[in-house]
Amino acid sequence: MKLIYFHGFGSSGASGTVESLRNLLPEDQIIAPDIPVDPVEALPYLKQLCAEEQPDIVIGTSMGGMYAQQMRGFVRICINPALNMSTMSSALRTGEHKFFNGRKDGQKTFRITRDIIQHHNQMERQQWKDITDWDRENCYGLFGIHDTVVNTYDLFHKHYPHATRFDGEHRLNEKVLRKVVIPLIEELRQKLHP
Repeated sequence: MKLIYFHGFGSSGASGTVESLRNLLPEDQIIAPDIPVDPVEALPYLKQLCAEEQPDIVIGTSMGGMYAQQMRGFVRICINPALNMSTMSSALRTGEHKFFNGRKDGQKTFRITRDIIQHHNQMERQQWKDITDWDRENCYGLFGIHDTVVNTYDLFHKHYPHATRFDGEHRLNEKVLRKVVIPLIEELRQKLHP
């Protein structure tokens, strides 16, 4: 099976979550791009990547979950999705920031400008457009009950029926991957490839 993983804000395709997913799903192909900082670049890039790769499942955490939610026509798992970063996230603030992990382009830092925050706001207001009945049935939200970073369960559940809370925090760890994420992937595998 082919999976595409979208990382969270300030991270990269080389995150610990990607490494854990590859260890837990050794038979599957996991594509993990470095997401551009500005949504004006990021959203078209990720849509194009999905169109080219045709993944079985798109998985995203935090900011990546917000992007995953917008990949219409694909089965999606959105984990603690940061659906309103421009208004609710303390991470999205102007200035110079350090990436948490190595990026393929070697960049160590990135700059958030007022324009980038505005681009997030504009995208967030458009993100619920064009949801089909198929999309509603094939988008899954997982929400940590101890997540103190984002709390978008109600907002997600307003648009999608499959919203589940789990015993965990904002950042994923191996225990949550094993107990919550991998079982959902396996359930979807059975649906996609009976």
